[in-house]
Amino acid sequence: MRIALDAMGTDRHPEVEVQGAVQALRELPGDFQIVLVGDRRVVEAELARSGPVPEGRLEVVHASQSITPGEAPATAVRRKPDSSIVVGLTLQREGKVDAFVSAGSTGAVMAASLFILRPLPGVDRPAVATLLPTATEPVVMLDAGANVDSKPHHLLQFAHLGSIYATDVLRRGNPRVGLLNIGEEPEKGNELAVETHRLLREDPTLNFAGNVEGRDIIRGVCDVLVTDGFVGNVLLKFYESVAQFFCQLLDNGGGSPAAGGPERSRLWEALDYTSYGGAPLLGVNGISIICHGGSPPRAVRNAIRVAIQAVETQMVGHIAADLGAHGAVRGSRRLAEGA
Repeated sequence: MRIALDAMGTDRHPEVEVQGAVQALRELPGDFQIVLVGDRRVVEAELARSGPVPEGRLEVVHASQSITPGEAPATAVRRKPDSSIVVGLTLQREGKVDAFVSAGSTGAVMAASLFILRPLPGVDRPAVATLLPTATEPVVMLDAGANVDSKPHHLLQFAHLGSIYATDVLRRGNPRVGLLNIGEEPEKGNELAVETHRLLREDPTLNFAGNVEGRDIIRGVCDVLVTDGFVGNVLLKFYESVAQFFCQLLDNGGGSPAAGGPERSRLWEALDYTSYGGAPLLGVNGISIICHGGSPPRAVRNAIRVAIQAVETQMVGHIAADLGAHGAVRGSRRLAEGA
């Protein structure tokens, strides 16, 4: 197995990427290789400072360009064919690597993934799936920002994409699907929520748990949380800010026993996004993992772990098969209704 890692993506590239790659090679089980994609000179200089690397398990592929967060994603992908993002995803399309991980521009990674890997048949809108901590096990939420305007049938597809991810990567049997809404009743919410609820309820292949209110997410009432990308991105960024906020409260506790103690460590561990690694773009014909630009090495290591799990479980093939079967069901229903 070969995992391509964009070495020019984080705010402190390539130091963070190199450290994360070395940690992954030293700590993660399995027979895999990492391909660092970026400016060969600076990447190899950083590798020389990183200490011993397991022999034969790391390669550097040169990419002379990089895409910065301020660039228009689609334009940058077209104008920079030798960028680390484009080169890394092209390696996957050509079968030279099995997955791609990047902490670069989220918009550029999504645009390049759509252009190079292409959406799977039956996917109208690929979605970003991210993990949110709960009182029990993390819930996978999608969409986390790829689609700010969605229709009910898009959210139905998100439910199928998230269910496969929860089954394959999170090892959840028959994952419960919840629809983020302002109330539990089926008629609650706007037109998008009401119609999506009907589609989810009528789909016999999904384990639909009903509407989920914001206050119930943290209780872990579902395994997959479906919403549009606008609301999902707002919720994700709120979650990302919570850990730092509460730890600051503990640090400024005025002599509280919790300040700086084990409670703080447990709280940070529970809420820290670096524990979960990257967010996969589900629905494209390949594995594209998106990381936070401010990711530390630990987050990069865990994103590589997510990519490995997706490859090992053949997640993309399972998604394609599920969507193919789901499309056949919808087609037979339309014929029956027409009759």
